[in-house]
Amino acid sequence: MPPCPNGGVRRSSDFLMNYLTILREHLGQPEYMHVLINPMPVYGLSMGVITLGIALIARSRSIMIAALILIFIAGLSAWPTYHYGQAAYDRVKSMSDAVGGQWLDEHMARAEKLIYAFYLLAAVALTGIFAPLRWPRSSVPLAITTLVLGVTTLGIGGWIAYPAGHIRHKEFRFEAPPAAQADEHTHTHLHHPEENSMHDEHAEGEGAKPMDNSSMPGMGANKDDATLAPDPLEASRLQLEASRLQLEASRKQLEATKAAEPSAVSPSPNERHDHEHRP
Repeated sequence: MPPCPNGGVRRSSDFLMNYLTILREHLGQPEYMHVLINPMPVYGLSMGVITLGIALIARSRSIMIAALILIFIAGLSAWPTYHYGQAAYDRVKSMSDAVGGQWLDEHMARAEKLIYAFYLLAAVALTGIFAPLRWPRSSVPLAITTLVLGVTTLGIGGWIAYPAGHIRHKEFRFEAPPAAQADEHTHTHLHHPEENSMHDEHAEGEGAKPMDNSSMPGMGANKDDATLAPDPLEASRLQLEASRLQLEASRKQLEATKAAEPSAVSPSPNERHDHEHRP
């Protein structure tokens, strides 16, 4: 039986549809998008800086405009890279080990402090494109300013990106991890008031059962790892809250015991009558 002439076309179409489905699922994941576009602020900026240096040496305005456009796109690409990185923080944190989590916090802290350098660079590059149309003599000074700022921002981008390679790649960890961040990021998970109230009700229902301090942050953790120790004030607050819950449960248990004592101690009238007539 001769093969179907449309069989190869059908298989190619199915393969293409499956590929597009998988790609669409990947593009919906912020961690995938972050890995996909994070080279643009660094690699794109490095190409733009090199091209701008060549344009200044050659005194070519057309090459200068092309380099400024490339630098503008590279600086602007830092915003979606930062956005998807924040969105993927919780998921990547859950997949990383303790040391990788410290490198992730360091990566996020550097990005939060220095991401504005890329925005400033994009604004200067855009000014260098359009300002010489009105003031032709500003072309070279703006290009030199963009070049100096671009080199500086390129160094900042490398400094931000350096901890990122240590998060999931243990083979890159040649030095000790950075110290744990004292302040929580705004993208970390925060407990809602409803969850706290449910936790209090559960603790009261347990009665005077002693609490396992190992479940508290910093109470049962590895004491040798000082970098993972939480804030002492937070640990003290949790201890006081646990003591309050224990006292509240003990008070309710004592009230219940006192309420049950009269019925258990005083005899009934029939029992009193039998006791009086008993020989």
